[in-house]
Order: sequence, then C-alpha cells, then structure tokens
Amino acid sequence: MPELAELDEDAARTCRNLGIESVHVDDGLDTTGLAERAAREALARAGADARDVGALIVVEQRAPQTMLSSEVTRLQRLLGAEGAVAFSVGGLGCVSITPALLAARGLLAADPGLENVLVAHGSKPVSSHRYRHPVTVNGDGGQALLLSRTGPVRVLDILQETNGAYWDLFHVDYRDRPPAQWREECTDLPTYSFRLAVETRNRLGALLRELLERNGMAPGDVRGYVSQNLSAGSLTFIEESLDIELLGVCRENLRRYGHLGPNDIFLNLHTALERKDFGEGDRAVVINVSPVAAWSLLLVEMRPQEAMA
Repeated sequence: MPELAELDEDAARTCRNLGIESVHVDDGLDTTGLAERAAREALARAGADARDVGALIVVEQRAPQTMLSSEVTRLQRLLGAEGAVAFSVGGLGCVSITPALLAARGLLAADPGLENVLVAHGSKPVSSHRYRHPVTVNGDGGQALLLSRTGPVRVLDILQETNGAYWDLFHVDYRDRPPAQWREECTDLPTYSFRLAVETRNRLGALLRELLERNGMAPGDVRGYVSQNLSAGSLTFIEESLDIELLGVCRENLRRYGHLGPNDIFLNLHTALERKDFGEGDRAVVINVSPVAAWSLLLVEMRPQEAMA
C-alpha cells in the first residue's frame, strides 16, 4: 500500500499486522455507482424488476458527492424504481445496516401490500488514504439486499444499542481542507483501545445473552457466528469476549477485501451460505460493532428450499 511510506514506524507496523493482504479499488465508480451495480445484481438473482420494488433504503455514504442533493433518489432514478418509497439511514458507521433492516421490517409489517424492500450501500473510504489507524484498511464495494416475506434467510431478531459518549471518537476534519489532506483520525487512542474495548466486551456479552434468552435458545443452538472485517485482532477479540468461534470466512474475506463498512457482515454471511456452512433450519448470529459507538446482533435462520422461490 503506497501510503505505508507516509506512516511512522509504529503505525506502519500496526497496519501490516491487521491481517489484510489486499483491498479492491474501483476508481471508475463512486458510492452510488457501486450501490447501483449491486442492486441490479440482487434484483436479477431474485428475478425481480426495479419497477416492482416497493421501497428503497440506502445506507448513506459518509461523504456525499455534493451537498443538498439526494443520493437515494439518484439511485432510485438510475435503477428505474420510480414507484418505490425511498429514503436513507445512517449515522452509525458499520452498524448503519441495522437501522436499515429495522426500517425494512417496519415497512413490511405496516403495509401488507408491500412486496419487498431493497436495501443498498456503496462503500468507499472518505479520504484517499485507506488506512484508518489503528483500526483497519478500507476497500471499495457495493452490496444490496432484497427483503421480503419469504426467502432463503429469515431474520428472526434484531438487537441494537448505542452510546453517545463516543460520538466523535473517529472523525474526518474536512472543512477548509482539500480532499488530499483529509484523514480518518482517532481523537483518543487510549479510549478506543481500552475503555471502548471493555465496554464492547460487556455490551456484546449482554446482547448475546438477551438474544438467546428471548428466542428460547442455548449457545449450543447456534450453528455459527459471523462478524465484520476490521482486523485479525478484532476477530480474536470478539471470539475471546463471547467465548465463541467465528466462521473461517471472516478471516478469509478480511484478507481479501479489508473493511467494507456496513457491507462486511452480509458479505461474510453470503460467503458462508455459498460454501454450504449452514443447512436447512440452522441458526446463525451476526455480530456488528462501530466505534461511534454502536453494537448490534442479528439472529438469522436458514429457510427450506421452497421458501427460496
């Protein structure tokens, strides 16, 4: 990575030890372009037409191309989903995918005539510098989910918590600065490395206990766990905090793609499904964390083949 030469010795060592060997970079597409390509593929795989999309939810990008304009209605126009209810959600970093799912669930529950909700996100780093010290290396990627009342994966439960004490722990000071000088900066490294880490361990442990209890499950009823792709150290931290073992796809995708923001968890779940790590009726827990700080857990179940039509 060219920017390694710009880092001091400690930062460069940290970057090399993240467990990331490569990231995908697409200089030809912006975030909306990445989201559009993913949305078209998701619709094609489902045999659906954009004109029949009932709602479009975009997980907002961290740095819009222009102020005041609407990236969600831009994507709506590009797709031809003119009949969809369209809006964006965000503000929680990687965990911003969770409020998108909560909103989609609410729409489907409130309107029996609504057939589906398309959720899309394009992920690119805010600045041209892809290394976020001491956390991860950001890659480019687009992802889309078509949510309906039937499908190969059923979301059984969603838990989310936030703590505003860390709202400005990571930021990009961009006003009155050219983009070449933008940096994703941590304002307090000890707070991130120790205080937030302890709270994350406690929050995730409590959330997992609540998730299992309210669904009448024991830890042994979970077939597998997937999480996000920040670093090899972060994956080990989650495993040790929850006394679990994450599926191998997490470390594999971390090495290949680096961090893809809100797209990580479903990339890993999709890869696990393609590899047939789950069978019919298996349940999995999907873990997501953001340094803003936000935490979420999803409980998903693999559906029988007839539900996939």
